[in-house]
Amino acid sequence: MTATPLEIAKVAALAADSKKAGQIVLLDLSSKTDVCDYFLICSGENTRQVDAIVDEVREKVSKNCGISPISCEGRESLSWVLVDYGSVVVHVFRPESRDFYRLETLWGDAPRVDLDLA
Repeated sequence: MTATPLEIAKVAALAADSKKAGQIVLLDLSSKTDVCDYFLICSGENTRQVDAIVDEVREKVSKNCGISPISCEGRESLSWVLVDYGSVVVHVFRPESRDFYRLETLWGDAPRVDLDLA
């Protein structure tokens, strides 16, 4: 069974939430671009937390969806790590990088998906 892009995004969101990621936002880009269907955007307060979030996302998506990322970029600096699953791109930011790049504003007209994270 192949996971849908939305299922992959939700597994990634739960994984990020389990590592106390901040401001988790899922944007539905399916009608906005051919690049991917979803952007999952979240923040880690420091480099160790960013690293832990990325590891957890990769582990949980692999275990629950049976896929590995096409690429993972930014692990060197840990200010913005991008984990690319093709249809889903996970962005884990440090707060200052998130404020600088403002992806939610750039894609401000994209619908937000309610993740129902408690």
